[in-house]
Amino acid sequence: MQIRRSSCPIACTLDVIGDRWTLLVLRDMLFFSKQKFEEFLQSPEKISTSVLSERLNRLEQLGLIEKQPYSCHRRRMQYTLTERGRDLEPVLKALAKWGLKNISGTQTPNSSNNSPNQVEGKSC
Repeated sequence: MQIRRSSCPIACTLDVIGDRWTLLVLRDMLFFSKQKFEEFLQSPEKISTSVLSERLNRLEQLGLIEKQPYSCHRRRMQYTLTERGRDLEPVLKALAKWGLKNISGTQTPNSSNNSPNQVEGKSC
């Protein structure tokens, strides 16, 4: 079990997802249906293989994703969100909405039906 800094729900949530890469991996799963290691590496932020591997393992340990083999090769894994992981969708949509409103030059791609630019049923 993870040691908590406090009982504050914001602090506890940041302990789980508050690093530089975790929310981007979750974004790719939620909004762009990425499931395979190679697909995550194609994201524009250019996460390194070692960091991606560590984040996927951590997300699995935290119960936010599950992995299962997708081919005969035992090391080829497919990652899917658990219910707990899918519960972060409104959080990511709120972050996207805030960024679009408050950070000039930000945009969301229209490549997915579940894209974060579909905030509260409206296109941003």
